[in-house]
Amino acid sequence: MNKLATLVFAATAAMAGSASAQSAPPYAPLTTDIKAPTPYSAYVQDARGVIARNPFGLCWRTGYWTPADAVPGCDAPLCVEPEHLENGKCVAPPPPPPAAPAPAPAPAPAPAPVPTSEKVSYSADAFFDFDKAVLKPAGKASLDDLVGKLKDINLEVIIAVGHTDSVGTDAYNQKLSVRRAEAVKAYLQSKGVEASRVYTEGKGEKQPVADNKTAAGRAKNRRVEIEVVGTRSNKQ
Repeated sequence: MNKLATLVFAATAAMAGSASAQSAPPYAPLTTDIKAPTPYSAYVQDARGVIARNPFGLCWRTGYWTPADAVPGCDAPLCVEPEHLENGKCVAPPPPPPAAPAPAPAPAPAPAPVPTSEKVSYSADAFFDFDKAVLKPAGKASLDDLVGKLKDINLEVIIAVGHTDSVGTDAYNQKLSVRRAEAVKAYLQSKGVEASRVYTEGKGEKQPVADNKTAAGRAKNRRVEIEVVGTRSNKQ
């Protein structure tokens, strides 16, 4: 009986042990200090939740990384155009060379010469004998002086107007004044003045400058007025 009881007890214990072994888990559970991966993480993390770095000390990014997720000391500097990354720093491009100076404005054109008119009155007695239209030496000398002065201007026209006193008829004095003006033109032309530049006219006794009742007044009325019209040269 004792042997039988011992065998039954041993068998029962073996069966209980077998049932207990089957209910045990086949492996040990994970420790609670390992962090589960964060969904949509911007950086790769290890089991401790520490961001992993590459050999250059920069963090490994995931496909979810955006500039807004940048961590100080974790990423290369974010350069803004026109800067670029160089040796871990944002470097601005060299400034453009200075613009070439604008060309100096063209000098203002020289002002146009101002037209000038000079009028000279010569006594007819110095040019002609009384009642004559032939130039005297003194008259030629006066005209030579006038021609010399023409070099200082750009000549446009010379106007020679003859006058007489009131002695004689109006018709005679008119013709005499014209002959005297023409004699002046002929002499100027012989000195190189273009004929087209000389205009002649006779006024006879119509424009006295003094009283014809006196000899002194009549002498002043016997005259040749020469007007030179042109522009001064730049050197003047």
